Amino acid sequence: MHPWSWWAWALGVAAAVSLTTSPLLLALVALAVTAVVLLRRGDAPWARSIGAYFVLAGMIIAIRLFFQVLVGAGMGSTTIITLPEVELPDWAAGIRLGGPVNAEGVVYATYEALRLGVMLLCLGAANALANPKRALRSVPAALYEASVAVVIALSVAPQLIQSVQRVRRARRLRGGAASGWQAVKAVVIPVLADAIDRSLALATSMEARGFGRTRDQAAPSPWLTLGLVVSTMAATLGVFVLLGSSGTPWQGLALLALGVAGTVLGLRASGRRLSVTRYRPDPWTPRDTLVAACGLTAFAVAIVANSPIWPAAFDAFHPSIDPLVWPDLHPLMVVVAGLAAAPLALTASPIPVRRPA
Repeated sequence: MHPWSWWAWALGVAAAVSLTTSPLLLALVALAVTAVVLLRRGDAPWARSIGAYFVLAGMIIAIRLFFQVLVGAGMGSTTIITLPEVELPDWAAGIRLGGPVNAEGVVYATYEALRLGVMLLCLGAANALANPKRALRSVPAALYEASVAVVIALSVAPQLIQSVQRVRRARRLRGGAASGWQAVKAVVIPVLADAIDRSLALATSMEARGFGRTRDQAAPSPWLTLGLVVSTMAATLGVFVLLGSSGTPWQGLALLALGVAGTVLGLRASGRRLSVTRYRPDPWTPRDTLVAACGLTAFAVAIVANSPIWPAAFDAFHPSIDPLVWPDLHPLMVVVAGLAAAPLALTASPIPVRRPA
């Protein structure tokens, strides 16, 4: 699979998740994304990083609930428990510590934290499925400098996880029995040293291969730069109109389409002035198009569900908090979850790598 097809699928599903607070849909999407990762990931080190994103999502939910209980606003009237309240001075009016904990506020915080956790899980799925080195080779030529920084930043978490696993395995082989804070210190320092060594090795290899030394062309045209800026702003404004403005969805779609088209044409024009070569470029196949279209279609379905033309779908995608109601399962939710799991049917299971005994 092309690495950017996985990223298009994951970003589309994450955008669809951002348009709902229904715990049923969030749970279905999380299960679908997890199934795709577990059944379609390879044998590379970064493919084992999905567990860390689960831990991070759990931490987000726990922290959000903790602060909601401790300093949450008095949303709703169904009191679950009353905590001892701390009296604050007059200059801290509007802020409370402790006091009554209402069910409406806890449910609202849970929905919001669960949505953020599932979005993070979608990005973790893209990190686990897409090869960052192959993704680096597949960016437009005009963005090759920025793509180096972006791809290296995206691969930091998988590399740190790999370093932690390697250091812990080495400590077990040496009989390290430290626990608690001593174990943390014994792992952190070797991991940081390994990260520095990897950075120096990467810089040396890029320098040895002459990275960035073929830029002998003229400076880009100011009109081309201005066109790229205007196209990017139009695409951003279109996304804003689609997600949060009171304008009609067609206006947002038109701005987004014009902005994306202008950006693509500008990048192609900028790339022609650079003599950037590619070694064995990854082909974009129809299967990659289908996988990317699954995520984008899920996003489109979520936009339709949030439009005023379908009130029942909007109520299902955003269950009421005050008064509390049990979430309903709408058919469009099943469609979104099915599109999130569609890569299972469109892709083949990776061939396991045979390792020596």
